[in-house]
Amino acid sequence: MVFAHRPATAFTALAATCAMVLSLASCASNADTHTNDGQTTITMSSTGAVALFTPSDGITLSQQTPLNKWAKLTPDLTASLADAGFKKDNITHTTSDSLDKQSRAIQDYVVSHLSDKGKTNDAGIVIEPENMTLLVAPVVEADASTRQYGDYVSQELRTTQDESGDDADTAANGSSNSSSAGSSSGSTSGSSDSKDSADAKDSTDPSESSDDASSDSSSDATDSADTADDTQAEAADRLVSSLKLAKESGMHVVLLGNSIEGYKPDAFVKFTDAQTIGKLQAEKVVSKLQLAKASKDNPKRIEVLLPYTPVKDGTSDDASDSASDDASGAVADTDESTFAQEAFRGIWQVLGAYYEKGVAESPSGTLDANTTEDDWHAVAYDASKEGSSAKVLATRLKSGTDSPTRVDAVIALNDYVASEVVSELKDLGYTGSAADINPQITISGIVGNIAGKKDLARQAVPDPIKSPENDTADQDAADDGAAKDEHDASSDKTDKARDSQWPLVTGYGAYISNIPSVVNGKQWMTGIANRKAIASDIADACVRLNTGKALSGMSSVRNGEVGGVAKVPIISEPPLAVSASNLKAALIDPGYITLADAGL
Repeated sequence: MVFAHRPATAFTALAATCAMVLSLASCASNADTHTNDGQTTITMSSTGAVALFTPSDGITLSQQTPLNKWAKLTPDLTASLADAGFKKDNITHTTSDSLDKQSRAIQDYVVSHLSDKGKTNDAGIVIEPENMTLLVAPVVEADASTRQYGDYVSQELRTTQDESGDDADTAANGSSNSSSAGSSSGSTSGSSDSKDSADAKDSTDPSESSDDASSDSSSDATDSADTADDTQAEAADRLVSSLKLAKESGMHVVLLGNSIEGYKPDAFVKFTDAQTIGKLQAEKVVSKLQLAKASKDNPKRIEVLLPYTPVKDGTSDDASDSASDDASGAVADTDESTFAQEAFRGIWQVLGAYYEKGVAESPSGTLDANTTEDDWHAVAYDASKEGSSAKVLATRLKSGTDSPTRVDAVIALNDYVASEVVSELKDLGYTGSAADINPQITISGIVGNIAGKKDLARQAVPDPIKSPENDTADQDAADDGAAKDEHDASSDKTDKARDSQWPLVTGYGAYISNIPSVVNGKQWMTGIANRKAIASDIADACVRLNTGKALSGMSSVRNGEVGGVAKVPIISEPPLAVSASNLKAALIDPGYITLADAGL
């Protein structure tokens, strides 16, 4: 019996060996492999491996959260990588809640894989550095107003490294040390020159003791801030050094969303930026209001809200509130205001010509024909406090009559601001919805379209070339007596109805909490980065990089400047503009949201 089993045992062993070979061949599908002493090395025709490093989203209790979050991108990207041929075991993902932790994680990954170069994994397969791509979304601190647009808005990570070495770092530290040395020098001099006198004052003057305590507290805060800055600078330098080492070893580096000052990656993925967000909303307003057909006699009234978070410099809350109330007041140019400046630049590149022609105007008078792209501060305001946007809007649309101020559109920039605008417009007496601008389209028709029952053909409402005021003047000239009184009463009623008509309200971020407002027409449109299309583009780029193919063959790639470095391949897709008419196709069908999220 023992001998009888030997052929069967041998056959079983042979079958197992064949299965293992087929498995290895499958793992290295479409790859050139070299086998030596049982070790399989995958070469440049393999899809290889991808390591994804993203910031942590953190815990968000509020439903006022944009869909553009890193946690939302990861499953889309993982699925696209798998569709492109990457094996699940060759896709890794690491999240970090600080640049310090992220830079260490990337450093460990790079060093570990270079140390293991030539070694096999559990399946006996070697993936060379040339077949590895690092997808890195650098952790960059964003102010409160910038976070309202989501995680994908492009920002730049500043570093202390430069081409000549550590000079920039030394200069930065020298400047910081010089400043703090100057303040500590005075206190040291005073204590050393008259120590006995100071001791005497301490025993007799309580206010002096209080001042010392305050000084100590301020000094501690300064030291803490300096330590945090040093940690951030070290982390940035560590990240750059690790990525440079990765590229020098043959790995590929693709930056997602955020660039790094002075660093050139193999590719940069641009999801969106401030200028694109502003331009998108302005273009949609121009199209919806048909500004190309508007006249100076009946201009469209468009109000622009430009929220931003100013640098806290120790000014009182009263001063801050005062600045918020006066939207036309001076606003300092700071790093925190860069987003607002660029957003307004995008808006004005579209709207500027219409204001100049006189076919568009600002109800509040904050913008006019002489406004330029640099006049962003005219409509900027401190949005750091809840309710500040509603307060600014109420001030700008303040009416001296019992009728609301006529406004055709409010560009709110993001959905958080848009939600405040919608609430305030109700309080100010505006009625109807954006659907009323096209009377052929009813709310029930919009809901039917979203539910997939029918498609809507949107047609614009004819808009008079003459303003209602001029029509009234012409009629007054023809009427007299009782007929004129009757006409005046009817005209007043018509004017009030027109002035209280609900305006277009735009936003960005596709907040789940705002989707019902988009459905019912209170918020006319929102926007979102085309996440799924970009995920597919990233997967395609990873395959090309790992197999030695050029990115220039991708339709979504163009060369541009990134982090101050020219000729970097930039992967991008146009953002999605979402309104009630295309909400189903844009958000529900692709799986961004559910029917329940839309309130249906």
